[in-house]
Amino acid sequence: MRVMGLDIGERRIGVAISDPDGKVATPLTVLDGPLSACTGAMDHIFEDYEIGLVVLGLPLGMSGQEGPQAARVRAEGEALADRLPVRVVYHDERLSSAQAERVMAQSGVTSKKRRGSVDMVAAAIILQSYLDSSAEENDR
Repeated sequence: MRVMGLDIGERRIGVAISDPDGKVATPLTVLDGPLSACTGAMDHIFEDYEIGLVVLGLPLGMSGQEGPQAARVRAEGEALADRLPVRVVYHDERLSSAQAERVMAQSGVTSKKRRGSVDMVAAAIILQSYLDSSAEENDR
């Protein structure tokens, strides 16, 4: 089963998917606009990749508490789960965008090119963190 990871921002949504075994996350694309405006693109991704689970990055404060951004992401996740036959889970996304920026800069990606793809790299970081934590739980 493939897993989709989403990094929902104010203006863009980073999308990543896992391999069929659900072990490795790969950046896929960046969608413009709120999730509710991207239903056609989301439908195509679900059909093309046979997504079985969606992981949404949950923006927690450094203290671990949820704020208005987290509430917005939860509302988007509930709307997605109501619209598509898929389970939605949430995973801590603290510092994922900063980590994505750092990885891309170290790889030599210019700041101009990073602007357009940092969201999908952040989605892959969130998804990989979720996949790794799920694998650890299964190993116990």
